[in-house]
Amino acid sequence: MRPGSSKDEVAVAAIVRDGKLLLGHRHPERRWYPDCWDLIGGHIELGETAADAIRRECREELTIAIREPRPIEIPFNAEDANLHGFLVTRWNGTPMNAAPDEHDDLAWFTVADLPGLRLADSTYVTWLPRLIQSATTTN
Repeated sequence: MRPGSSKDEVAVAAIVRDGKLLLGHRHPERRWYPDCWDLIGGHIELGETAADAIRRECREELTIAIREPRPIEIPFNAEDANLHGFLVTRWNGTPMNAAPDEHDDLAWFTVADLPGLRLADSTYVTWLPRLIQSATTTN
């Protein structure tokens, strides 16, 4: 939480390459959003910007150094969290699961795959396809 806010501040990344989105499967024993596919990210620490937080989270969870994270609007309505989203299409390194206590799997998904997944937020299927397609055409 940031000073003066009653909500947790969270940064997430939509990591897209070659028309596919990287998602992490949240470990079934996680307290929040267990046993579902979700964007990579986590809490923004005191003194961090959202962009700094998503860089740190991607380094800690995926062992990649992301470049030029682009802020995106995420239609997310939660009483207890503010979500700061980023589109990531460039990074150094190869994504690997460096946080198996948080994610028990990582996988790349196409737009056609999304409706068949158990996602952390049901609205993902409404806006992620457009984001994946726009990232694919601009890169």
